[in-house]
Amino acid sequence: MPLIRNGAVAEDTYVTVADDAALPDGAVIVSLKRFRAERSDLLARNHALGVVLTSDQSPETLGPDLDRLSVVVLEFPKFRDGRPFSWARLLRTRLKFTGEIRARGDFLYDQIAYLKRVGVDAFELPPAITPELFARALSEMTNVYQPSADGRETISALRG
Repeated sequence: MPLIRNGAVAEDTYVTVADDAALPDGAVIVSLKRFRAERSDLLARNHALGVVLTSDQSPETLGPDLDRLSVVVLEFPKFRDGRPFSWARLLRTRLKFTGEIRARGDFLYDQIAYLKRVGVDAFELPPAITPELFARALSEMTNVYQPSADGRETISALRG
């Protein structure tokens, strides 16, 4: 699966580690369950750290540790589950998270531009979406009606 970061294909420098697997040296992404169980040890490591949130896990559960994370991965179990959209916007606006927000799982081509608008800046592309399709998806929406985390001017503001 290609990783798109800030609009371009990028090397994924993180390793997603299963709950029962040993931690390798370097940057890792762990489940919220593992993060809670091994919080002190994980935060004491001298490596970048990310946490995967399933769609039923609010980023607010990370509390003050959010500032110590480099990546929050939002897992889409099904494209119909829109909660990760809300979590991305919450991370960027209310929680002021400045790290990487990554989308993973079952999201659709038509959802890419909206994910970008709410603050997602990295995407693990599903098999059906190529980097070329990803780039096209970002260019299809030229005007927006509602304000969002991306700060784009709305149509009503452009009409002035």
